[in-house]
Amino acid sequence: MTNKENMLHVASSPHIKHVDTTTSIMFDVIVALVPALIWAVYSYGFRALTLTLISVASCIVFEYLYQKLLKKPLTVRDLSAVVTGILIAFNLPVSVPLWVPVMGSFFAIIVVKQLFGGIGKNIVNPALAARVFLFTAWPSKLSGFMHPFEDKLSAFSVSCGDITASATPLASLKTGVSPDNVTLFDMFMGNTSGCIGEVSAILVIIGGVYLLIRRVITWHIPVSFIGTVALITYLFPQVESVQPYEFMLAELLSGGLMIGAIFMATDYATSPVTSAGRLIYGVGCGLITVFIRYFGGYSEGVSFAILIMNLLVWYIDMFTKPRVFGKIKAKKTKEAV
Repeated sequence: MTNKENMLHVASSPHIKHVDTTTSIMFDVIVALVPALIWAVYSYGFRALTLTLISVASCIVFEYLYQKLLKKPLTVRDLSAVVTGILIAFNLPVSVPLWVPVMGSFFAIIVVKQLFGGIGKNIVNPALAARVFLFTAWPSKLSGFMHPFEDKLSAFSVSCGDITASATPLASLKTGVSPDNVTLFDMFMGNTSGCIGEVSAILVIIGGVYLLIRRVITWHIPVSFIGTVALITYLFPQVESVQPYEFMLAELLSGGLMIGAIFMATDYATSPVTSAGRLIYGVGCGLITVFIRYFGGYSEGVSFAILIMNLLVWYIDMFTKPRVFGKIKAKKTKEAV
């Protein structure tokens, strides 16, 4: 009788081998996020680093405890929890209390990720779902945006209720006026108020280029997402005092459009697998983003747009799936019916 240990285990096709692993892909994403984190620490102070480390540590602890208590395989070493923690922190103002990223991490890891089966089985992006959850539960905590290089906060202060909030460029555009004392160059470089990881468009783009070179992501979603927003905002500007191209660039460089299109809309588990599907997905994200920015009560629409399109990914994949090679479509006959 053949020993069970020596038997071959054949998996279903396709049999594709690749050097990339979940850990290597997540490591590349972390590397791509580092420039934006360095800028956040430089412009906002070490509190940005403190919030990021707390968020990352919380995600790792919650994932470990959940899997350990339920006796599931431990996956904390694949670095996916680290990426989620960084993205949660990047979607928060530097002024939030230290407990806010902990609550966001719990919701992202336990509710959105693990309760749906773990990595690759979540139906929406965990970091964005956590941002919407925090914004819904504690909106006042997420509304204190500070201008960089001014009155940097203490790295470990528990409460930041005495800070002077600064209006973001996107909030100014929402009211139909051009941002005061903020140029397009400031938005491009990151010399403006906003969330920790979204203010410097150039550093986010550099991270995206790195991911493209490493073939971690493809161009389809970022280009179609950003291109759709660019086209609509150029054709239908909402600020009369500026040129259409200036309004378009301001919409592209402000808010979370760049980091959302490059780092969160491209999440493997919650984005389409086909090239055509990714283009449709990106266009949908762009359309919903502009619709919320123009007609919604909230100045930002990227998070909601991506989450809504996440729920439609299954349908997009079904609509754009390629024809099976060698399969002949059966004709409808009375016998077949």
